[in-house]
Amino acid sequence: MNGLGAAKSFPEVLLELGEASPDVFVVSQDVGPVGAFAQKFPERALDVGITEQNLVGVAAGLAARGKLDFVYAMAPFVTMRAFEQVRTDLAYNEKNVKIFAIFGDLLAGPWGSTHHAIEDFALMRAIPGMTVLAPADPHETESCLRAAAELKGPAYIRMGGFMPVHEEAYAFQIGRAISLRDGSDATIVATGTMVRQAIEAHNRLKERGVQAGVLDMHTIKPLAAGGREVVRELIGRVFEDAPGGNGGPRAQTARGPTSSRLRQRSAYWKRVAVRARAMTMRWISLVPSKIWKILASRTHFSTGNSRM
Repeated sequence: MNGLGAAKSFPEVLLELGEASPDVFVVSQDVGPVGAFAQKFPERALDVGITEQNLVGVAAGLAARGKLDFVYAMAPFVTMRAFEQVRTDLAYNEKNVKIFAIFGDLLAGPWGSTHHAIEDFALMRAIPGMTVLAPADPHETESCLRAAAELKGPAYIRMGGFMPVHEEAYAFQIGRAISLRDGSDATIVATGTMVRQAIEAHNRLKERGVQAGVLDMHTIKPLAAGGREVVRELIGRVFEDAPGGNGGPRAQTARGPTSSRLRQRSAYWKRVAVRARAMTMRWISLVPSKIWKILASRTHFSTGNSRM
């Protein structure tokens, strides 16, 4: 049993924020009503349809009027199709908009490469002034949302895994990694849904006499100064993005006397292919609508989405 109890869902946290402030708005793209928030504050829950550029533009306009906006969208479309709007309308103008993205990495599985988002971290990290977060489980997702709400300026949050990872209460701070397992032989720095896989790797290595530590690197950008020394000592890494995303800043941080211990490997693309093939085989028997219903039931969202 996870020691933190049940995490609150994205809509539940939004409802709390909305009750505390009339300036909280939710702008979404063809995903239906955003749970309890939309039910209680329908005038503050806007669905603009499959128009990602317009989605970001509407959010920027609301923010210009002093509103705190949460954009709810699919990772590949809001980061790539609306990249110019995110860069220019949000970040360059320092608008207080938080992008909450689902279907990051290869989570969209058999829907194909158009729905995959392995570039989102690299794209968002490249934008000046953009905070990039990647929670590992529901508890950390809740922490990221609350921290982002207090943050001034734009932020990109890729939704984490559905299964709990954190077993104890901890002080969440943007830019500070969280140590989940100790180890003197190696350090595995993981982000997002790969944190759970890193813990599994820790357990298997322990059976072989290898003590591997596990760090949950929930912040892609900014990396706090205190994390630099840790990264310089790391031996292994488990990220879920393209080169330039989470692995990029860690490799750059590790430059110096120990830089040879961390290298970007060409095996990345082979790993992508293996994961995509495994996910496709796992979900191939499920029609898209059924997959969406499964995900919606776990996040308390509507099942209406004409993209699927």
